[in-house]
Amino acid sequence: MRRLRACLGAAAAVGLAAAGTTALFAGNASGATTALSNRWYAAAPYLMPLDNDPPDAAAIMDATDLKAFQLAFILAPNGGGCSPTWGGTAAVSSDTAVQSVINTIRAKGGDVSVSIGGYGGTKLGQACSDAASTAAAYQQVITKYGLHAIDFDLEEPEYENSAAIRNEIGAAKILQQNNPGLYVSVTTAGTADGTGWFGKQMLLEAKSQGFTPNNFSIMPFDGGFNGAASQTGALTNFNSILQSTFGWDQATAYAHEGFSGMNGRSDTGEYFTQADFQTVLDYATSHHMDRFTFWSLNRDRQCTPADNGGRTSGTCSSVTQNSWDFAKYSVKFAGVTPPTNTPTPTPTPTPTPTSCKSAWSSTAVYTSGNEVSYNKHNWKAKWWTQNEVPGASEWGPWQDEGAC
Repeated sequence: MRRLRACLGAAAAVGLAAAGTTALFAGNASGATTALSNRWYAAAPYLMPLDNDPPDAAAIMDATDLKAFQLAFILAPNGGGCSPTWGGTAAVSSDTAVQSVINTIRAKGGDVSVSIGGYGGTKLGQACSDAASTAAAYQQVITKYGLHAIDFDLEEPEYENSAAIRNEIGAAKILQQNNPGLYVSVTTAGTADGTGWFGKQMLLEAKSQGFTPNNFSIMPFDGGFNGAASQTGALTNFNSILQSTFGWDQATAYAHEGFSGMNGRSDTGEYFTQADFQTVLDYATSHHMDRFTFWSLNRDRQCTPADNGGRTSGTCSSVTQNSWDFAKYSVKFAGVTPPTNTPTPTPTPTPTPTSCKSAWSSTAVYTSGNEVSYNKHNWKAKWWTQNEVPGASEWGPWQDEGAC
């Protein structure tokens, strides 16, 4: 869960040319001598290469014609410090595991972007003293992996910290200046109104620093959304926010706008099906938006009762699907026609409701991992909490574990 992201063939080349994108070229020590078009980096779905039962990137490429992956997440070390790690634990400087994944992808004609931040954990913008030191930490990642693209995923709790956001936006601007042609996306929370107060403050910070990325993307899920119509409504509202913040006209705002969805069942129990993805894709392409991605490829496969039991999972989608169904919408956004599915998915069995845990108490103190029941659902604490009603806030301390 997000809160837990060879040369192209003739058909691909035609599709990319039709998309009107420009290829970048760069040499580096990591084996990536030719960058993909910006459209591919804009379409790259999130993949956790070290957690959540990582799928085989090469198998996904073979099945879907996908070329780009958004690897997640770069964080500050759990023990403190201003140096990049994968997930707070695996130092980038000594990494070989993620490098192997990247090498496999590039050997098949693909490439990666790397996402920094995400939900939870300590972000480098919080740990580093200023924008310059934050940028220096991220430059280590760019240099080690020879990156042509990077994503700033600015979420809870970092985006509530104005100093941290100032460091992140400042670092993004420095990296953009020091790495010509670098594709930079900025991803943040979505609401029905487009984005919330903290998202708007982040945009104002970018404006004050004179920073314009390739796109600002919102995540319209985990906020009371109900299918594609609510998501396209949020994208329309976010476009208005971009216009009013930066003084852009509508077309310019759409050209700097992105969508980052969640396939299947979200953290709060919303469902987004293949049909929803198609509707949002149609909206994104018809409005000439810059980005269409989702969380995550680790979840782009059907659950079994043993995997899931009706709960949101980091390793499957909780909807009926063939493996990599959702990845094919990213391929379409990039301008390529993905292969056609042949197998018919087996319907996901209706899960049997589980027994209810002990009832939530407003006076009890709960710590990470404690389970309670409230309003006929079981809930698990994500961190220390007291007197915070389960489900009361989309960013709250409780994770919905399904009906009981």
